[in-house]
Amino acid sequence: MQVDKHQALEAFTNYVAAYDPGNPRIALKVAHTLRVARLCERISPSEKDLAWLCGLLHDIGRFEQVRRFDTFNDSVSVPHARLGAEVLFGAADPLGPRIREFVDDPSEDELIRTTIITHSDYRLADGLDERTRMLCDVLRDADKIDILKVNCICPIQDIYGVTDEDMRNSRLSPAVVRTFYEHRTVPRDIRQYPADILVGHICFAWELVFEKSRRIVVEQGHLESMLSRRFLREDTRRTFEEMATHMRARLLA
Repeated sequence: MQVDKHQALEAFTNYVAAYDPGNPRIALKVAHTLRVARLCERISPSEKDLAWLCGLLHDIGRFEQVRRFDTFNDSVSVPHARLGAEVLFGAADPLGPRIREFVDDPSEDELIRTTIITHSDYRLADGLDERTRMLCDVLRDADKIDILKVNCICPIQDIYGVTDEDMRNSRLSPAVVRTFYEHRTVPRDIRQYPADILVGHICFAWELVFEKSRRIVVEQGHLESMLSRRFLREDTRRTFEEMATHMRARLLA
């Protein structure tokens, strides 16, 4: 499949122009999207242009989510991945399906739709063919890597919807701490406190699929910064220090 990057980038620019550029959540997602596309191209062992396109399209639903609900929280709005698939391939956009604005060739529509709709799933479903799973894994790794970066470069209010004070005074749920030590990503339904969300993002690093992804995480240093966050609660501070030591020994050494 031939991907015209100029066409796709122009379509993306035109699409996001309809949304408020003064909204920090919109600006955050534009920058995140472009970085994820580049990471997909860098990580993918093959079909790099198609991987790049999947990265460019993966969060297209976030813009409508913010316009309608002013949040990135799927649980109190709509699942953004499914909304993105509807924008591109269904009827969520009043102008109709938008995918042909990004790429003329329809031959990979189902694969692109699958990568978008599954990119934020807790686990990929069984039964995906090898090529589709590879591209899904590439996108999921790239998205996780950049979420670590976003945690370090964007105000916490824009990411989590809480204040810095809320985070500094946050508790940690025992179930979230156990999941960390099991080297698994944290299910959304067990997260109760702001620090739980932070640990959930940190745990993305445990389940990266590609060795190149792990090297990028170490190279960028954002995971180390997240592990070094300071808390006012003594129990949270102590638990974070212990988790940081554990992860440094197993992933960052």
